[in-house]
Amino acid sequence: MGTTLALTAAFLFSSCERQKHGGNNFPLIEVASGFKVEKVAGGLNFPTGIAWDSQNEMYVVEAGGGFLEEPPPARILKVTNGQLSEVVNLKAKGVVAPVIGFAFHNGNFYISHKATDMTGAVSRVSLNGATVSQILKGFIDGGSEHPLNDIRMGPDGRMYLATGPAGNSAVMGPDVAPFVSRVPGLKTTSAKDLVLLGLNFKSKDFRSTKPTDSVLTGAYVPFGTQTTPGQIIPGTNKPGGAIVSFDPNNAEGSLQTFAFGFRNIIGLAWNSGGDLFAAVNGYDVRGSRPVRDNFDATYKITKNTWYGYPDFSAGLEPLTDPKFEVADSSQAMVFLNGVPQGKNLGFVINHQASGLTAPNKNLVAGLHPFHSSPSMLDVAPSSWGNLAGRLFIAEWGDLTPPTDPKVSRVGYRVVQLNPATKEVTPFISNKRGLPGSEQNSSGMALERPFSVRFGPDGAMYIVDYGQVKIDPSRIAQNREPYAYVPGTGIIWKVSRK
Repeated sequence: MGTTLALTAAFLFSSCERQKHGGNNFPLIEVASGFKVEKVAGGLNFPTGIAWDSQNEMYVVEAGGGFLEEPPPARILKVTNGQLSEVVNLKAKGVVAPVIGFAFHNGNFYISHKATDMTGAVSRVSLNGATVSQILKGFIDGGSEHPLNDIRMGPDGRMYLATGPAGNSAVMGPDVAPFVSRVPGLKTTSAKDLVLLGLNFKSKDFRSTKPTDSVLTGAYVPFGTQTTPGQIIPGTNKPGGAIVSFDPNNAEGSLQTFAFGFRNIIGLAWNSGGDLFAAVNGYDVRGSRPVRDNFDATYKITKNTWYGYPDFSAGLEPLTDPKFEVADSSQAMVFLNGVPQGKNLGFVINHQASGLTAPNKNLVAGLHPFHSSPSMLDVAPSSWGNLAGRLFIAEWGDLTPPTDPKVSRVGYRVVQLNPATKEVTPFISNKRGLPGSEQNSSGMALERPFSVRFGPDGAMYIVDYGQVKIDPSRIAQNREPYAYVPGTGIIWKVSRK
């Protein structure tokens, strides 16, 4: 479990005390002093984002699944006085789940999702839902467990998109079998040409019916493909593990990489000074190249900068440090030119030959507990007084033990981050730090906060994804080992008392 950062008085209006919501409506929820929490709407199926149109009407998007499609379809719904009405069934319009990013710009919605060929895509959706037009596709990594994520309009008039990388640490392994079986050529991609060290990792060949069959796989190549020292991986303008930007009126023709080398960015946000921040999930202890990371992170984003993936931790430390090693029983044997090298983690990229320099640790804006899964975030407006300008970040919560044999119960809350001090402290969470469903309070407490957005009224709105349960039996169904409970998603509102 990662280090939990201390709560300090500087983050609260009047004291470091935390309090229950007034009355007994939500007795498990604790919120910073001076604030109250209300439920706006419930009964949602895997909601991931909210947006407001030019008339300040609220809309919510339902993802249509977790890492893969589930029976409830992806949809956009209008929220009016707590009531939900369908605007468009996105699945019926050819959109493949999950839908993660959701934004409104110049009379249209923009969503990130999968295309029918399982690559990552972006579509424009008319306000009434009648027209859905795909404007970007072809992000190879988008067919993995890390799809395209947040999509936001930047202060420069360009649209920004967070792209997840395929796999845990750039090596395809048995942990991504459900995705490789659907996309055999699945691999991690890069924003620039990379020169490899040629390391290959031995793992069980899940494609074979013989349980003893094994295979060697290198970095940035499909499962079962070996690499050689000095091998060049060509860069692409549709990379995984990156932030890209484009003109929404000419998406394919204007696509550019803004920054790259991220483990898995979920959310993006700008402050009033034009600084860009991103919430990032660190590595997991899974797959052929497992990493015992220390933290998840929020970064300050600098243009044209490499942030270290897959050779540096979420805290931007080199993975050659022994503290990131896992037990040999969980690590693959590493081969170089067919010769076993042991089970050390090491680098996979020749940094000097690739023109890469180690990322500056000052790029870390704040650290979150390991596996807490910081997701969408936003910046408090001026109406929030001495909290204005601070980042508020949804921590979706852990997925252990599939992501780490050492079970860690972290996240399930919204935290605040002071960019000036880099301190991360709780803002709203449940007693005992567990989801409501694990405290006999389904629908009456936080479950898995995924998105934070400040509305036109100045209030904070939290999109709560709903219940997700660990279910290893789904592996035999060629699915990820998680069960998603429909109808458990909620929109919360947090405002001053």
